[in-house]
Amino acid sequence: MPKTIISDTSCLIILANIGELDLLQKVYGQIITTIEIATEFGEVLPDWIEIKTVIDTYRQQLLEMQIDKGESSAIALALETPDCTIILDDYKARKIADRLGLHFTGTIGVIVKAKLNGVIPSVKPILQKSGRQIFGFPPKLNFLH
Repeated sequence: MPKTIISDTSCLIILANIGELDLLQKVYGQIITTIEIATEFGEVLPDWIEIKTVIDTYRQQLLEMQIDKGESSAIALALETPDCTIILDDYKARKIADRLGLHFTGTIGVIVKAKLNGVIPSVKPILQKSGRQIFGFPPKLNFLH
């Protein structure tokens, strides 16, 4: 497992909205994010989420020409952080991260990792709770059989 996990806003929002934000801590321990992401999240972050500042703000500004400010800050921070993984859900941001040689996962990847690590007994209930936010499905839609 990489030493540093950087989260974008979408994962924080999705997991917080379904009451599962602590999955991040249970799976990874410490999480890092940026001030831009903390601002987008709009709530007080738990103490196990550390806020770091991007050093190369020019690189971040260049990324902002293609993707939003939160994703740009997460990718810029990842480029400055050796041995890290970014939690990104946005397709365009993931393509950029891939082209830059960065390791990434998404909210679903976090949920699957929680299952594989024995943190949760099943993926299905959490995916059903978060279905609307991740997939656009109504929360009670039984899309997993």
